[in-house]
This record gives sequence, structure tokens and C-alpha cells, in this order.
Amino acid sequence: MSKKTFPNKEGQRVPSVTLHTRRDHDWVDLTSEDIFAGKTVIVFSLPGAFTPTCSSSHVPRFNQLAPVFKEHGVDEIICISVNDAFVMNEWAADQKAENITFLPDGNGDFTDGMGLLVNKEDLGFGKRSWRYSMLVKDGVIEKQFIEPNVPGDPYGVSDADTMLDHIAPDAKRPLDVSIFTRSGCEYCAQAKALLQQHGIAYEELVLNRDYTSRTLRAVAGIDSVPQVFINGDYVGGAESLAEWFAEEGSNA
Repeated sequence: MSKKTFPNKEGQRVPSVTLHTRRDHDWVDLTSEDIFAGKTVIVFSLPGAFTPTCSSSHVPRFNQLAPVFKEHGVDEIICISVNDAFVMNEWAADQKAENITFLPDGNGDFTDGMGLLVNKEDLGFGKRSWRYSMLVKDGVIEKQFIEPNVPGDPYGVSDADTMLDHIAPDAKRPLDVSIFTRSGCEYCAQAKALLQQHGIAYEELVLNRDYTSRTLRAVAGIDSVPQVFINGDYVGGAESLAEWFAEEGSNA
């Protein structure tokens, strides 16, 4: 990939293209007008479906913050990649990112129109999208965050938090909550109910499906369940979680 300055298209309209999507067993063509007209849309684009940073960070965080974006006027969050419709549909199912619309730019037409189609032949990818995000209002690009043109796959400005800082810098971020459980555990059910009561979304990890007792001992120093972590901090079991809410939950 040759060194160049990627074009910033703030104030311009999005490229006028047709994307070939797949719904159930039918082909559905969507034009730029279909996608953007009369709506406030966040678009983030990335090098490829199922690739590491895209799957572990870029998509999950936009999905997690989607309710906050919606509160601040965003109608839809779209992930675009230079992949075909079948791959994008499988990736969407794998990611379980129900708050995001996955659109295939299989021919690279949209990405090329953005000036962000790059050559990744060294990885066997062919032409793909450079990583970026943008805020689009009624088809006009209001703000664009483009990763710097440096070797590799930089990921520092196209993330969901940077976009939220632009749209609503004082917005409250949701808590990052993970709970280790096992099937049939009464105290696990109590802990989950407590989180639900406070309107807090959580990631549930189930014993022998998502982790082993050895894993739990390694991260929590104990193998009883439930075990709750909030924003990376260890909270403990159901009673400890209730105490956490009593002490700090009013600010959650």
C-alpha cells in the first residue's frame, strides 16, 4: 500500500452506489438513498469480516453503545466491509450484534467512492477498506474519523467511544459487566435478576460452555459461582453484588 493522505469528505454526500444484500433466500439491492435518506446514521468500515480487531473490539463496542447513540439522535449504526453478502450475514450472526446493520460492499464501490479502498494483497485480501467511521445526516457526511496511514491495521480514532465523544461528550457510558455462572445455580439467578432490576446489560459466561473451573480460579481466585466483574474490577457473588449496588449502584 503506497503512502498517501486519505481524503476527508466532511461536508460531502456519501457515494451514490447500489449494495447487493441478501435477506433470507432473496437478493435485495439497497441504494445510498435507501440507506441514508432522512436519517442520522453512523457508519464504520473495516478491513474484513471475522478479522481479529473487527470482531473483538470494533463491532462489539458499537453494538454496546448503540442505545446511548440512539438516545442522542442516531437512527442506525451500519458496519460496511468489502465482503460479499453471504460472508457479512454469517459474521452478523456470529457477532450477535443485534444493534448493528451489516452491509456488504462486495465490489468495493462504496469504499472506492470514499477514497478509502486500499490494496492488501500482501495479506491475500486483495482490495479492502481502510478503517474509518463517520456520522452521516441525510446523506451528508458531518464528521469522519480516518485511521492514520501507518503500517498494519491501526485502530485508535474510528472506535465507538471517539464517535460518542463527538456526538455527546457528556453521555454516560454503560457499565462493562461479566458474570460467571453455571446452569441451575440459584444464586446466579439472583445476581442476574439484580442486574436486570437495575437495567444493566451483562455478559454471561456459563460453566463448561464458556469457561472451566480452572479458568475461574485463575481470574477470580475462587471456583464458586456466581462471580461478577464490573468495569474490570472483581465484585464477587450475589451478596457482594447487592452490597455494591447499596454503596455505588445509585451512581451506576
